Amino acid sequence: LSVTECAPAAMSEAVETSRVDGFRESSCAVGARAASLNDGAVDTAKYVHVNTFTLKPLSALRPNSLSVSAAGEPGLWTSQGDGLVKLRMGDSGLAAEMPLTVNQMFTSAVEHFGDYTALSWKEGEQQKSLNYREYYQTCRTAAKSFLKLGLERYHGVGILGFNSAEWFIADIGTILAGGFAVGIYTTNSPEACEYVAENCRANIIVVEDHKQLQKILKIEDKLPHLKAIIQYKDALKEKRPNLYTWAEFMELGQNEPEEPLDAIISSQKPNQCCTLIYTSGTTGQPKGVMLSHDNLTWTALSTSRHVGLTDATQAQEVVVSYLPLSHIAAQMVDIWLTIKVGGLTYFAQPDALKGSLVNTLKEVRPTAFMGVPRVWEKMQEKMKSVGAKSSTVRRKVSAWAKDVGLQTNLTKMNHGAASRTTFSYHIAKKLVFRKVRKALGLDRCNKCYTGAAPITKDTLEFFLSLDIPVYELYGMSESTGPHTISLPEAFKLTSCGKEIPGCKSKLHNPDEEGNGEICFWGRHIFMGYLNMPNKTEEALDAEGWLHSGDLGKHDKNGFLFITGRIKELIITAGGENIPPVPIEDAVKEALPLISNAMLIGDKRKFLSMLLTIKCEVNAESGDPEDELTPDVVEFCRKLGSKATCVSEIAGTRDRVIYTAIQEGINRVNEKATSNAQRIQKWTVLGRDFSVTGGELGPTMKLKRPVVAKMYKEQIENFYKEVTTPTTPDNPLPSK
Repeated sequence: LSVTECAPAAMSEAVETSRVDGFRESSCAVGARAASLNDGAVDTAKYVHVNTFTLKPLSALRPNSLSVSAAGEPGLWTSQGDGLVKLRMGDSGLAAEMPLTVNQMFTSAVEHFGDYTALSWKEGEQQKSLNYREYYQTCRTAAKSFLKLGLERYHGVGILGFNSAEWFIADIGTILAGGFAVGIYTTNSPEACEYVAENCRANIIVVEDHKQLQKILKIEDKLPHLKAIIQYKDALKEKRPNLYTWAEFMELGQNEPEEPLDAIISSQKPNQCCTLIYTSGTTGQPKGVMLSHDNLTWTALSTSRHVGLTDATQAQEVVVSYLPLSHIAAQMVDIWLTIKVGGLTYFAQPDALKGSLVNTLKEVRPTAFMGVPRVWEKMQEKMKSVGAKSSTVRRKVSAWAKDVGLQTNLTKMNHGAASRTTFSYHIAKKLVFRKVRKALGLDRCNKCYTGAAPITKDTLEFFLSLDIPVYELYGMSESTGPHTISLPEAFKLTSCGKEIPGCKSKLHNPDEEGNGEICFWGRHIFMGYLNMPNKTEEALDAEGWLHSGDLGKHDKNGFLFITGRIKELIITAGGENIPPVPIEDAVKEALPLISNAMLIGDKRKFLSMLLTIKCEVNAESGDPEDELTPDVVEFCRKLGSKATCVSEIAGTRDRVIYTAIQEGINRVNEKATSNAQRIQKWTVLGRDFSVTGGELGPTMKLKRPVVAKMYKEQIENFYKEVTTPTTPDNPLPSK
């Protein structure tokens, strides 16, 4: 990284202020650093490398944020918002790169790419944009406005809305002002918003429109730290105290002095928290993943080098922003990686995932594109649908080209990118591949990625056959996004690649086949969970390794393959992490006749559920019988059903009982924290789960993989040629 240091005169006035993880922090004299960007000064001279240090295993009783090691340094983790952590510096390579704050990375980008377009979007038919210099100054103005509204250090600013320039500016402005940037999913219920806002002590919440505003107004009385709400799209439908339009908000900081903000920025350290990503565990409330300045800036550096992103001075990278920014994957790609290399982020329309994304891609022609598996699946479905309507000749040419494309790319995968391409491949490329890429808006895109959820081999092979390799990446919120990424010269189908530079993996307790829990190490590892020391200790072991909860193994060439999950989170095709147990419990609570409920949805477009009915159990064998328990018979009678056996309900699909079950499911869905957590389809099985049947373990715990295998046909029937219901506007399928 090339940076401009403080002038020698300023350096002579530098004063040592504190020690940060093997770095000595010095501040240039305030007078030497003008607030203007014209001098291009970057405050990276604050960090002078004075020594390297070796990482020592921590004791089993790891220090919390308030205790320090014998050397007077912080520990590797903290659960305190104002805590510091020891950076996981390496002795050489990228792991030894100088730590930077977000402001330092951003001002470096302004110095190198100031006149390049940073953000672009459409307002109606009008094209709007900000260059890097304008982008940074706007973020500073937002930071001053936040301070004017009373944003306190280490307090949150919640951002609830679709991707936009305002989202980015609010996020970075919060960080510059010393707060925590906190994305909130747009599908969250008011109660889910309340939990996040209260947990991060949000002083301010930024909402997109009137619909999102209503969620916050419903809970504002329960948020003691809340001081203001800002709506960044559309006119306000009503005037209220402490409610601002975006223009009113930006006006607040316009004429505020620069010095107070500069003082806050210069006090920030790379090993302090600046962003919270909220994620769900298998049970319980979401956890606030604390990410430091160094987590963001170092991960952006390592990832950009690994995937070969080019600086704007050579050729500007272009990405389309459409995935939820409350997710670290979208933030890393859309905000931090682009700033690192001076890329251009173009904002898609809010209905991107409902059909307009391809139009935006064709217009923007990105150079890199990240899609969750469901996005690639939708493209695949659309292309197959169009192909089926083509003429016989076109279909034959397409089939031939796809066969050539698949074989060519599999050869490249197995023998390296330098392997010879055939004459047939060049013909296929001219006749089919180029046209397909152009139709998708991917004709300039040589970096297509998928992540956030597992993708099927079928989808990967489909795009590979069209000469569009889709590279898998793997990581977590707790690893600031990526940990492994596949590359054009190093990828294997269904593998998620190799570690980004400066990071390490190990497999904990591997079995005889080499499958073990995947553990991470590197400067991308999070600081800890906010106010959750016990949960933090569960995630990080005594030596500081992050335990992913995922099972995996390496092949002989070092490629990582995910083989299962220790934790029971369902990850849908859209990348939403859903803990199944609370939903299953809610269904059983809503419907007293239900014995067992198993949520389905891993890698799937939507959630479905297998249900069993309470029945009598054979006293000797323990096998479930067909006869309903007396309480269920009574339940049925009250509803007007004469059923006395499971087979009478499951076999003949008793309409009265099925209607009652659907109504119970509807009640559960009404309390769902997001649309993705709604049960869209279900079926009643003809037999209850049991230990003897193999569905339950000795402690009556559900054996999910066993059940999924036993009822594969019923599960597949849920997902046969159906339109995915994604909003409350789409009615649930009739039973």
